[in-house]
Amino acid sequence: MFVILTSKPGQFRTEVTDGLKPLDAYDYLFYGQKKAHFVIAELVREDARIRVVEEVSEIVNNVPCKFLEKFDSRERAFAELEHLTTFGHMETSLRKTATAAAA
Repeated sequence: MFVILTSKPGQFRTEVTDGLKPLDAYDYLFYGQKKAHFVIAELVREDARIRVVEEVSEIVNNVPCKFLEKFDSRERAFAELEHLTTFGHMETSLRKTATAAAA
């Protein structure tokens, strides 16, 4: 199973923890400006959690992956990511970046 992790600069970031294997990372650009960072990760353990850190307050939440939407393939996760980041004729794009342990 695969999940999509989201980080929004200046707001919050998600961090990969044990039980997740990051595979692909993308920056979401809206009219050339980075609005979000996404990581497609393989769910290695069903009891895995992701760490969500609020950037201003540094409040940390460990969220069980059971609350995330899951996809049966890497390709389906990417297709969903493309769907979520496309808005008619607006200038949006996904730019592949280096995959890192932290989203």
